[in-house]
Amino acid sequence: MVSTLKLTKIQIPNSDSDVISLDASTGNITLNKNLGGTSITVQGENTATTNLQQGLAKVWCNHSHDGSIQDSFNVSSVTDQATASHDINFTNSISNSVYSAGCGAFGTSQKTFGVIRTSATSSYRCNTYNDAGSADERDTASLAHGDLA
Repeated sequence: MVSTLKLTKIQIPNSDSDVISLDASTGNITLNKNLGGTSITVQGENTATTNLQQGLAKVWCNHSHDGSIQDSFNVSSVTDQATASHDINFTNSISNSVYSAGCGAFGTSQKTFGVIRTSATSSYRCNTYNDAGSADERDTASLAHGDLA
């Protein structure tokens, strides 16, 4: 026998706090972690599980060679430091400066690459180079994974 369950909220027993909220008009599902738990775990492939908070990029940015932001998440600004050197500044800081970050440079006629030069709780610096190792202004994509402060 098949049943249909229609609801807009799921709450934990003896509480008015919503664990899951559903918005039928938008189709959005909100998972609320602020119930004393430490994580939201999602089952992935087969029986493997993933901690949702740990698995998300906390910062990402796509910016042009002049530092103008094309698209981003948790980025307040990009500061041009020198030729082919940009600081990506966070809207919300990361809890410590030991996080995983990477950047890449877009190139057309030559090999180019990006390197994270410094990282702080509120920003990281991405430098771009050509295949000869010289600073080379390029459009850049970068991201960071870590714990938000």
